[in-house]
Amino acid sequence: MFIQTEATPNPATLKFIPGRIVLQTGTMEFNSREAAARSPLAARLFEIESITGVFYGSDFITVTKDGGEWQHLKPAILGAIMEHYMSGAPLLADGSAASDDLADEEDEFYNEADAETVDIIKDLIETRVRPAVANDGGDITFRGFKDGIVYLNMKGACSGCPSSTATLQHGIQNLLRHFVPEVVEVRPM
Repeated sequence: MFIQTEATPNPATLKFIPGRIVLQTGTMEFNSREAAARSPLAARLFEIESITGVFYGSDFITVTKDGGEWQHLKPAILGAIMEHYMSGAPLLADGSAASDDLADEEDEFYNEADAETVDIIKDLIETRVRPAVANDGGDITFRGFKDGIVYLNMKGACSGCPSSTATLQHGIQNLLRHFVPEVVEVRPM
């Protein structure tokens, strides 16, 4: 098994590509050891010193650290990923393949009168923003729309990234304003 690694715009996050499907649909994020208990792989990665986040995309895993050097952490991370896939263990302890997408949708907020505008915003995020952000090892999901402000949740490499503010304000905000005049601002949530 060969696992590729890629740098992300966030220096505290590295992207690992195992060469196989990680999640069939959606994404999944673990920001604590407790949350990682649902996934044997995430739990194993959290056992490595300095690891503070694990994120699953369709064909990649991003790992976030709060200390230590990547050159010292990478061998342990690569070993944990390789052992997991070689063992044939399921990604989630309960054997399901559920992503965080359903929970994200349940927490959305917007006025029903704005439903058509929200559909356009969600379509733009899904087709133009998420694929680009996935290339950088992260994800951005719609959280809400109120008073012309679009609220987005940043995950994986995007969460805590130094360039995330520029991405939101200059990239995503400009895109949404261009296609949806009702959008005044984009904010992280």
